[in-house]
Amino acid sequence: MTWDIFCDFDGTVALEDVVDSLLERFAPPAWREIDQDWKLGRIGSRECLAQQVPLLDMSRAELDRHLDRIPLDAEFAAFVQEARAQGHQLSIVSDGPDYAIQRILSRHGLTDIPILSNVLHQRGERAWQLGFSHFQEKCGTGTGQCLCGRGKRNPREPAGGPPCLLIGAGASDCCVAQWADFVFAKKGLMGHCALRGLSYQAIQGFADARRLLPGLAQRLPSGFQPASAPALRAVGG
Repeated sequence: MTWDIFCDFDGTVALEDVVDSLLERFAPPAWREIDQDWKLGRIGSRECLAQQVPLLDMSRAELDRHLDRIPLDAEFAAFVQEARAQGHQLSIVSDGPDYAIQRILSRHGLTDIPILSNVLHQRGERAWQLGFSHFQEKCGTGTGQCLCGRGKRNPREPAGGPPCLLIGAGASDCCVAQWADFVFAKKGLMGHCALRGLSYQAIQGFADARRLLPGLAQRLPSGFQPASAPALRAVGG
């Protein structure tokens, strides 16, 4: 049994939220008011990011220096190698900017992982904007890279393809969690899965995920049964 594995990036592969770290350093305090609206469920993450990213005042060189200090989970590269050796397909699914993900992964020699994310555009020497080529109006969580409206589990595979595993941490992962066959959940995603009856295993990081890999030889990891997922509602936090 092989799986399609979808990994969140911010707070999961990377040990911090990349956009939040950029806003902390390069944006005026107004970004926090927008963030609060998202946490309270007044806006979705797409609208939140669309308002926040243009607040960034940084050059390309400043962006690159900042990205080059962001650490990855120390076990992620080994997880990728072992997952592929077992025949699983792995992709990054993120509400973050593609450029940041690509640069951080390339620093660790991880240049061949498919990425589904939002698109960072430079509009001037110090001006930026985020594009949302995967956005869908009917997305239950308002993310920029929605998959919940797709008619198949994996956008690269026909219906009835391999089962899907999500590895994620927060609210932007709820869109994928609602149709994944199983979830390795960190942080706030654990509560979301528990509340909605989704099949999941709590993890602290990719060291735990590596230990769970052998169980993916079965349809679901040993000891767990599939649970039906109720309709997803927008969440904040």
